[in-house]
Amino acid sequence: MQAREAFYLGGRWAPARGRAPIPVIDPATEQQVSSVPAGEAEDIDAAVAAARSAFEAWAGRSPKDRAALLAAAADALEARTDEVALTISTEMGTPLGFSKAVQVGNPVRVLRSYAEILAAYSFEERIANSLVVKEPIGVVGAITPWNYPLHQVVAKVAAALAAGCTVVLKPSEVAPLSAFALAEIFDDIGLRAGVFNLVTGLGPLVGEALVRHPDVDMVSFTGSTAAGKRVMALAAETVKKVSLELGGKSAFVVLDDADLPKAVKVGLANCFINGGQTCTAWTRMLVPAARYEEALDLLEAGAAKYPVGAPTEEGTRVGPLANARQYEKVVGYIEEALASGATVVAGGPERPEGRDTGYYVRPTVLAGVAPGSRVEQEEVFGPVLAVIPYDTEDDAVAIANGTPYGLAGGVFSGDQERAVRFARRMRTGMVDVNGGRFNPLAPFGGYKQSGNGRELGEYGLEEFLEVKSLQL
Repeated sequence: MQAREAFYLGGRWAPARGRAPIPVIDPATEQQVSSVPAGEAEDIDAAVAAARSAFEAWAGRSPKDRAALLAAAADALEARTDEVALTISTEMGTPLGFSKAVQVGNPVRVLRSYAEILAAYSFEERIANSLVVKEPIGVVGAITPWNYPLHQVVAKVAAALAAGCTVVLKPSEVAPLSAFALAEIFDDIGLRAGVFNLVTGLGPLVGEALVRHPDVDMVSFTGSTAAGKRVMALAAETVKKVSLELGGKSAFVVLDDADLPKAVKVGLANCFINGGQTCTAWTRMLVPAARYEEALDLLEAGAAKYPVGAPTEEGTRVGPLANARQYEKVVGYIEEALASGATVVAGGPERPEGRDTGYYVRPTVLAGVAPGSRVEQEEVFGPVLAVIPYDTEDDAVAIANGTPYGLAGGVFSGDQERAVRFARRMRTGMVDVNGGRFNPLAPFGGYKQSGNGRELGEYGLEEFLEVKSLQL
C-alpha cells in the first residue's frame, strides 16, 4: 500500500508540514504496510480556513444538489468495495468478508440514506405566527476511531454534508487509510473545494487543535469515554456544540422463557463481531440462575465455532486485534478476571495455537464474574464475554443498568411483548429485541457516560442543524 504524504485541504492534496510520518501497522503480521502524515496545529488552521471559506456556498446549495453528491459518493464507494475492504482489513484486522459487507457496505448504505432523507426532509415549519427554520451549524470537526474506520467517518460526514455543513476530519492514526479513499471519492465526484478536508495526526496535537479551534462550530467525536471528557472540556473554552459517541458495556438479557440455544448463538455473534472491537457489543450475558450451567455448556460449544485467523484466510471469524496496545489491554483484563475468581469457559489469555505473530486473542467466555468487578464494569473492547446469573427480572434490570454506560443492549424472550417491556426498563440508547437487526435509519447513541447526541437517520441529520425562529 502506498504511503500517504499529503492532506486533503481546500480541494487539493497539500504536503504535510514537517514531523516524521506515522506508521500504519498490519495487526496480522506486525509489519508496517503504509504511513500517513503527522499533522501540526498549522495544518488544522489551514483545513478550518478552507472549510470556513466553503461554508456559505455549500450551505446555500439546495438539498436536492447535496443529495445528488451523496448518492454519487455512495456509487463511487460501492465500485471500490473490494479495494477499500482489503485496506480496512489490512489496517485494523477485521475478516475480509465482514469488511466488505459491513465496514464498506454500511457506509454505502448510510450515504444513500442521507440522499433519500434529503428528498423528503423539511428544513422549516410554521408555528402560529413564527417560521421555524433549521440551518446548518457551520464548520464541523469530526474525530473518529479505528474499529469501524470508514463507517464512523461516513456516519458523521454524510449527515453533516446533508445538513449543509463543511467538515474537517481527523481519523484515527491506527487505521486512517480508508479515509484517504473517501477523500479521493469526494474529489472525483466534484465536491466543492473546502467542503470536506482531511488531516491525520495524533489526538493530543491535531485532535485538540481541532476541538479548540475558534472557527469550528461543532465537534462530533467517537472514541473512549476518557477522551470524550477531554473533548468536552476543551470545547467548553469556545462554548461549541459537542456530540459524543463513547464507550459501552452492554448487557444481553436472556429471560426464562427464551429459546436458550438460539439466544446463546445470537449473543455470541454480537459479542465476538469485529473481534469484540464494537462499542455496542453485548459483553455481559445475563441468564436465569436455574439455566446458568446449561448456558455455559452452550457457550463453550458455540465459542468453538469462532476460528481465529488472518483477515484474508478462508473461514476466519475473529481476526487480530487492531494494535499491540489493544492486545495487551484485552489479555490484561482476562488475566485480572481470572485472578479475581472468574473461570474460563472458553478461550483464555494464551495466544491461539499457531499464532505467535499478530495481535491474536482467543474468543473468551468467563463464568463466575461478579457484578461490580472490573471486567463486568469496564469496556474491554475485545472478544471477551462475561456470563452472569440472575434470580428475578428486577435483579436482571439492576445488573444490566448497573454500569456507568448506557449505549446498547439486547433481550431475548419467547414473548415479544414481554421482551419489549423489559427493553423499556433498560437505561440504554439502543436495545435489540429477539435479535432485531441494525437499522441505519434509526438513531444511534447512548445514555449516561456512553455519550450524548445521536447519529444516523433524521436524528443524525438534526445534530448538525441550528434552529431559528422568525416571528412574522
